[in-house]
Amino acid sequence: MPPPLLLLLLLLTLTPPLSASSPPSHHSHLTKNRLHRRKSSTPPQEYIEVTRPLPSDSLTPSCTLPVLSHSFGNTINLPPTNTTYSPPGNCSWSRAVLHLSAASNGSQYDRIAAVWLSGAELLRTSTPEPTPEGIFWNVRKDVTRYSSLLRQVNLTFLYYDVAGNGTTNKTSNLALSRFSSNRKSTIRKLKDSPVPPTLKSSLDLDEKPADLIIPISATGDEGFWFRIQSESDAVYQGIQIPLNTYKAVIEVYVSFHGNDEFWYSNPPDSYIEVNGLPTKRGHGAYREVVVKLDDNVVGSVVPLPVIFTGGINPLFWEPVVSIGAFDLPSYEIELTPFLGMLLDGKVHYFGLGVADAISFWLVDANLHLWLDDRVDKVQAGPIKYNYPSHCVERESEFQQLDGKFEIEGKRETEFSGWVNSTAGNFTTYLWSKLKFENTVKFKNNGTEKEVKQKVKVTNEVKVESASGASVSSITVMRKYPLKITTSTLPGSGKDTYLMITKLEHSLEEEKEDGNLESTLDNSQQLSGWMFVQDHDVLSGAATTHQSYVVEDSFGCFSRQVLAENGSIKNDTKSFLCARATS
Repeated sequence: MPPPLLLLLLLLTLTPPLSASSPPSHHSHLTKNRLHRRKSSTPPQEYIEVTRPLPSDSLTPSCTLPVLSHSFGNTINLPPTNTTYSPPGNCSWSRAVLHLSAASNGSQYDRIAAVWLSGAELLRTSTPEPTPEGIFWNVRKDVTRYSSLLRQVNLTFLYYDVAGNGTTNKTSNLALSRFSSNRKSTIRKLKDSPVPPTLKSSLDLDEKPADLIIPISATGDEGFWFRIQSESDAVYQGIQIPLNTYKAVIEVYVSFHGNDEFWYSNPPDSYIEVNGLPTKRGHGAYREVVVKLDDNVVGSVVPLPVIFTGGINPLFWEPVVSIGAFDLPSYEIELTPFLGMLLDGKVHYFGLGVADAISFWLVDANLHLWLDDRVDKVQAGPIKYNYPSHCVERESEFQQLDGKFEIEGKRETEFSGWVNSTAGNFTTYLWSKLKFENTVKFKNNGTEKEVKQKVKVTNEVKVESASGASVSSITVMRKYPLKITTSTLPGSGKDTYLMITKLEHSLEEEKEDGNLESTLDNSQQLSGWMFVQDHDVLSGAATTHQSYVVEDSFGCFSRQVLAENGSIKNDTKSFLCARATS
């Protein structure tokens, strides 16, 4: 008999917005309003983000809980839509899936949205740019890591959507299940094991969820995210954690908007000022989300450059959206080595900021805590703290509108600390390496722009017993290269221009978890052109190739997709364990 599953459902409707226009810049936000008005009426089209099916998708939910069904219009400066959440009765589950179903029509920019439960973020997502004929899309996310919140009664479930007018219908459901797989699991309850559950930095599907989740978030008047307007605009929240905490991980959600939406392509301020350009998209092309504990940096993240559906060339994202656009990644930072600082019974301040930021970034975080229920207090202490403060070098040269701007950065950090709980005395070691390269070039009097960025991050977490024996070890290496080339030429009509663009980006991941290994290679190659007037696309064409290949303990999955001019021409899926060739 298959294990039972619980499903949470969200249904939403978005309405078209009114947006002020501004002079076009090299990488700007565009709409297809006038393009789609010239097309004949067609049925609503489904938009997709290419990803693997969830391991629980083959299961029948033991129960399905509709959470929210709502039509969204202009939500600027309005509080989030909310409803009371209560876990379903008479339903035993161990796995939870959030399913967001949405439909939209009209004319509007893409919009950012999120789902929070009791102030803790469960999902950050963006909406596609709709058409008058209408579009629809679905997002499914495993939210088992939030089980401690999902099992509580009378929490408020909130959804918030930023920007404009229009109509978007969205429905949300939660599916919960007892989930089983062929993967061998070493995870046992603390009371049944002489060692704690596997102490990893990642919040993977097979890991024991935290006993307590504390949101690090805003008041909720305009969503629970903090709005970061500049590099000096850090936010802090005081938290006193339980004294019996034996493991801690902070999970950070982040997205970038406004003048920093294309931060990875921004030139220095001097280039903009000397040339008298009207754009405010400057301050260079390096950004890093920084997490602090009191006055100490405990981790940082260079985020994946997620491109929303109005970005670069909106024709690229019909109907296959960018990597991460429907389910923006969150980032986990291991805090267990710092429990020696936190377990003193005092309030400590967790800070979030963005290095080199300009307006604006939306950030919040969830603090995941694992508790030793056999004692009121565990002992902990620090061993090593090494976080180099400066890692970025910049080179800049330009003459009028042509120039080249290079940024390189490297950093190696090392933290360690011990925790003595009823399971024993264990030391957690954390090593992290970051390598960052970015080049922005302008040629041909600034009408040609090339952006190249490489980010490589390696995180290793190792746990040893008091005798020095290895208890667990996990290493995660991620790369996300990006390349954009854009040529802008005068158009045939008044105030029009022709933009020719190519884009390549990917997310590559290799993970070693004890004797288990997994790989992910998710890449997109796109090319296209468009005639633009102001911020409206008048005509154009685009081609998208996407390759998604994953191999892990759940099995293998690959998907190859080709989309041309708004339609999927080829979509091939395979569950065979053989890596696809390009």
